[in-house]
Amino acid sequence: MDLLSLSESLADKKISPKEIVEESLNKIKNKNSIYNAFITICEEEALAAAALAEEEISKGKVKGPFHGIPIAIKDVIFTQGIRTTMGSKLYENFVPDYDATVVQKLKDAGAIIIGKTHSHEFAYGPTGDRSFWGPCRNPHNPDKITGGSSSGSAAAIAADMVNAALGTDTGGSIRIPSSACGIVGMKPTYGVISKYGIYPTANSLDHAGPMTKTVKENAVLLNILAGFDEKDPYSINQSKEDYTRLIGKSISGKVIGLPSFYFRNIDKEVAKAINEVINVYQEQGAIIEEIEIQGIEEIAGEQVITIQAEANAVHEKNLRDHGSEYDPEVYERLRTSKTILSAEYVAAQQKRNTLTSLYNQVFEEVDILVTPTLPILPTDINQREVMFGGKLVPVRQALLGLTSPTNYTGNPSLSVPCGFSNNGLPIGFQLIGRHREESLLYQFGYVYEQQK
Repeated sequence: MDLLSLSESLADKKISPKEIVEESLNKIKNKNSIYNAFITICEEEALAAAALAEEEISKGKVKGPFHGIPIAIKDVIFTQGIRTTMGSKLYENFVPDYDATVVQKLKDAGAIIIGKTHSHEFAYGPTGDRSFWGPCRNPHNPDKITGGSSSGSAAAIAADMVNAALGTDTGGSIRIPSSACGIVGMKPTYGVISKYGIYPTANSLDHAGPMTKTVKENAVLLNILAGFDEKDPYSINQSKEDYTRLIGKSISGKVIGLPSFYFRNIDKEVAKAINEVINVYQEQGAIIEEIEIQGIEEIAGEQVITIQAEANAVHEKNLRDHGSEYDPEVYERLRTSKTILSAEYVAAQQKRNTLTSLYNQVFEEVDILVTPTLPILPTDINQREVMFGGKLVPVRQALLGLTSPTNYTGNPSLSVPCGFSNNGLPIGFQLIGRHREESLLYQFGYVYEQQK
């Protein structure tokens, strides 16, 4: 059953939280040895929470659509009393003494924490195959990457272990695995979801967000997660919004922009799938325009400078004192980040408002952007180069190319599945909108989802 159907059945007492949790735990036990989606399974805690939820629901005290629903949490998000490893040997036995704000919000909504999911070490990589716990494997082909760094969250949903999970996104870490595993993933506007209690990768680029099977489930989950948090200095204070409010409404007359930057070098099968998405939107009355985004190449470059400098600042002491305990590839990426000069970083931040304004100028002409999420199909585990644009390039570079710009600008970006390649690998497309227009992205995502 989909998540919202489960929720209705729970409220009607046709099924119990215990039954759902037991089913989820059974699937995790049967499948996790294949896909390595979970690092920690919270069996006792989840069953106890299910018993409490069952008692509350039986008394008519239903807290909302996630009451009694199991959910997985990326292993860089702090969970009180539950091991949180950041995918690293350094934190192999680390147990936080408090919950991240997003976890507390889920608990307040009656959701049940079922376990902690695999992350590329310290969330610093887009492949999902570099972790103290080994590689995470794609449920559509275990020899392929899930994408990262929210690798386990995507794999757990794609393998039907859970219906929903939390991820984080600094350069595409929600959208990349969502596309590679065939699920829905939202990176909301910067500051819409609190980052308090989440291990940082790069503070000015980090986002947290929901990952689900369907668009509407994703919007419902964002309703729970969004909101101002005084504990997070980056949190924005905005009025409460129902992110499902535009779902089901027509997109006729809306203008879709196709930015040339995002279509220059993409796999033929990806291009075919995106063209089919565009055809669906045209059939629904949307107007299609090919556009240019001024300054987009510079945005991509400044994002790289920013993530390298900020990640190095986070890890400087651990790199010095415990460098040998890092995965060698992650260590090398962080070590070379030291080469970023302070002047380069300052310049990247000084340009930020100007470049973000240039990016957003396109929304004076169009309502939304449609792009591929990934320009390539999921690669083999441990593969580090791929033919891209007629030459061999690092897999990391190809995976991040179309997702990282909106981490720098902070625009909301939603990845939605749009079919499969000839060899059965998922393909996703990306919807990008103005700041705080997540509802519009869900509107467009739902229209496609219902027509495909």
